[in-house]
Amino acid sequence: MELENLSVLEEASLLSGASEWDSRGIAKAGIPSFVMSDGPHGVRRQLGSGDHLGIGESKPATCFPTASALANSWDPDLAEEMGKALGEEARKLDVNVLLGPGLNIKRNPLCGRNFEYYSEDPILAGRMAAGLIRGIQENGVSACPKHFAVNSQELRRQASNSVIDERTMREVYLTAFEIAVREAKPWSIMTSYNQINGVYAHENRHLLQDILRDEWGFDGMVVSDWGGSNSAVDAVKAGGSLEMPSPGYTSVKEIVDAVAAGRLSKSDIDRRAAEVARIASRTRTTGVQRDALLDAASIDAHHQLARRVAESCQVLLKNDVVAGRTVLPLAPQSRVAVIGDMAKTPRFQGTGSSKVNSTREESLLDEFMHSADVMVAGYRQGYERQGDANPALIEDAVALASGDGTEVVVAVLGLDERSESEGLDREHMKLPAVQNDLMKALKAVGKPIVVVLIAGSPVELPWIDDVDALLYVGLAGQAGASASLRVLTGAVNPSGHLAESWPVSYDDCPNSQCFPVAERDAVYREGPFVGYRYYETADVPVRFPFGYGLTYSRFSYSDLHVDEQGIAFSVSNTSDVAGESVVQLYVRGPANGVLRPDRELKAFVKVTLRGHESSRVRIDFDRYTFRHFDQTSQSWKVETGRWTVMVAEHCESVMLQAEHEVVGDMEPVPADPELGAYLKGRVKEAGDAELAVLFGRPVPAPKKAAVFGANDPILAWQDSPGFLARTMVRILLRHERKTREKTGSPDLNALFVLNMPPRVMCKMTRGQINTDMVDAVVAIANGHACRGMGSFIAAYMRNRKANRNIAKELQHG
Repeated sequence: MELENLSVLEEASLLSGASEWDSRGIAKAGIPSFVMSDGPHGVRRQLGSGDHLGIGESKPATCFPTASALANSWDPDLAEEMGKALGEEARKLDVNVLLGPGLNIKRNPLCGRNFEYYSEDPILAGRMAAGLIRGIQENGVSACPKHFAVNSQELRRQASNSVIDERTMREVYLTAFEIAVREAKPWSIMTSYNQINGVYAHENRHLLQDILRDEWGFDGMVVSDWGGSNSAVDAVKAGGSLEMPSPGYTSVKEIVDAVAAGRLSKSDIDRRAAEVARIASRTRTTGVQRDALLDAASIDAHHQLARRVAESCQVLLKNDVVAGRTVLPLAPQSRVAVIGDMAKTPRFQGTGSSKVNSTREESLLDEFMHSADVMVAGYRQGYERQGDANPALIEDAVALASGDGTEVVVAVLGLDERSESEGLDREHMKLPAVQNDLMKALKAVGKPIVVVLIAGSPVELPWIDDVDALLYVGLAGQAGASASLRVLTGAVNPSGHLAESWPVSYDDCPNSQCFPVAERDAVYREGPFVGYRYYETADVPVRFPFGYGLTYSRFSYSDLHVDEQGIAFSVSNTSDVAGESVVQLYVRGPANGVLRPDRELKAFVKVTLRGHESSRVRIDFDRYTFRHFDQTSQSWKVETGRWTVMVAEHCESVMLQAEHEVVGDMEPVPADPELGAYLKGRVKEAGDAELAVLFGRPVPAPKKAAVFGANDPILAWQDSPGFLARTMVRILLRHERKTREKTGSPDLNALFVLNMPPRVMCKMTRGQINTDMVDAVVAIANGHACRGMGSFIAAYMRNRKANRNIAKELQHG
């Protein structure tokens, strides 16, 4: 690998992609092209030229549980084992960089990509991600954690500005990435589409240089999300290494011109080119054909692993006693009525760029039919999958449930494919009304009801008091059905715990009044009070608390000891059934200290115990346990004082606690009384004056743009003075709506275009459109059709000539 002999043009060419998934290589310098692929829970190695939305065909690969399900295992070692399998498949499918895991914080349950993210808590998200990254990179494949950073909504995702105070950003939204970088040392990282406080993530020096590189020690490649780069020159200055997918030679020319004009230093290009070249060298493969497929042995072994992972992710949320025994596990040879479309036609992953062409597929109905442990009294569809009313389906289900041949009803419910997808956020937190109607009718039958719930995010449960057991399986991957059956029948003892809070209703969420934001500025008004940090501090009841999960075992906790290095305590399985306890450590800061949530998770451990077995557990404190980010000094500090340490089964169930004197590096600083409602976590009551105190500066209210620019989404053109622009948006919206109604799935292409700002045109067209042409398109959007079209044609001709010249120079370089 010889970079020192490359010209500025050649180094600049390394900093943008050659195609949808390929980087550029330079043979004379020994730098090969490398392949990137989506892969948070399965390798999506596309055939042909490909696309980034999961629409085109891809090679078969194992579909593991999505991140939202995997996090419910609270098992980083299991995540590492899954990551190792992902890395092995990537290697065999000729993939060098696997674009995952996704570890953005779940700020609001309606975010369309929440199924791709781990948790509302950064400690849990960071530790799970670190495990997956370690596993992937064992195989010489680069993991690429994403989306860095403060990415929380799909609406306007490429044209949104996350407005956030520094302390909340550091403590809540960046800590998961920090843990992943420090503990697993990923070789690459992907920036998010959005701006952070007015600066795009891929050209945000504070994010990429000050924090990521200087503070955390990251030395890898920073790649833009697909179409997420804004200014190629500013990205190189700030620390952005690779622009994807392919702006052709547009960005190359901009970088070369900036060096010639003295606006960009050669040393910056040298650093960025070296980062890309190291990935090419570190992940180099030999002997793997581009059309290679997985072998039968890998397919079988990884399907078994996918089942084992799914078993650990299942969360038992309710299990009542009926006729002297808990409903679950099902009694041997129970006569079960299986009801629900999703029992027959499975849904086990989300929609969008993470969608995997799974090597196998299971249905819960088939698993029941082939089970020797229970008998199937029959199956009924129960509801229309897309939510259309069909009373006859409910009548058929009730008839089966009422029959003498049925002892237990197993109802399989959940969200459909169009409800959870990249490119759009959910409209509400409800299940389809037809499913709730079905549950009301089944309750009247008077037989035990077990609900198996399939969804990547929390949903409202109006029938929760009417059912006897609830098993939340999430989006459990291709082996999720057999895993669910094994839990239902008792072959597996459920050990999953919720990685996010489940509100009673959406109105209870801390940011329900301001999510998603349709304007440019998404103000994080709730500050640090996200998820359980809000519910516990503001004393808002939830349906199921963060960290909650039942098992078929019983556990007790005793003998807590605290010293300067950590805590120790005993866990006992007081039942006859072997099982796993997820023990969680929370802390509460000094009463006279800075503003904090009531409690915060700081560590966890999954303890496996045989019946009536006990174990002594040790959890050490670390750099994250007592720290907070001090905005005055812009550094991490620890307050001296009396802290409370809590050992809990979930955030509301504290089993052991003790006071602990911490000697920090600053005396307690009482929270500013001007914070008002924030002092008790009542974020919905906080006004603009209190928000300004939280942020340390005034925060302008979001507003619509009066004049459209290159970074305003095309969706905003529905208010354009230009007839052509308005008409284009109406056509796209109508087309997307009709496609969703016809197929039951969102039109990802249309949604991508609607949320896309015009600048993206020159980032994803392989150089066919440049920035001058984008400016012409923006003129058309602002009502200057004739001038814009004339400018576009002239710029097109200039761009063709420039591209030919650069291509010729590189070929003869």
